Amino acid sequence: MFARCPETVNFMKYNPDKHHRRSIRLKDCDYAQQGAYFVTICAHQKTCLFGGVVDDRVILNETGEIVMDEWLNTAVTRPYVELDAFVVMPNHFHGILFIIDDPLGSRGMARHAPMNHPRREFGKPVPGALPTIIGAFKSAVTRSTNVLRNTPGAPV
Repeated sequence: MFARCPETVNFMKYNPDKHHRRSIRLKDCDYAQQGAYFVTICAHQKTCLFGGVVDDRVILNETGEIVMDEWLNTAVTRPYVELDAFVVMPNHFHGILFIIDDPLGSRGMARHAPMNHPRREFGKPVPGALPTIIGAFKSAVTRSTNVLRNTPGAPV
């Protein structure tokens, strides 16, 4: 039904002796500030979970539709986020989002907290910040996908 996913043709398993993960986040960037952010999110082990390619077109399956619906829901549930272009591919997702001014102040002091503020500790969620937004998106996609596939707790 679907053509082979081109991104998995030369897929190599992660080898900690060869592959050394590092954060690509900018060291002094405040990811809670207003601005445009480009995100890429890959499926677990780059598996084509979201659909396939037919006649050079991406055709989303139910899981791909979940990804698209949850992305659109991001701006509905977060009034300080505006979405721009996005695309769901068979094994990954690209999207552009804007964190805009929050006139209601629903994110409180986190938006203006300096980098050395206690709420800016590495790994701690900051309400309204990009990592928190993306984490919630990924969590919602994973939860809905696992309900669909009846695979509780499986990575997506």
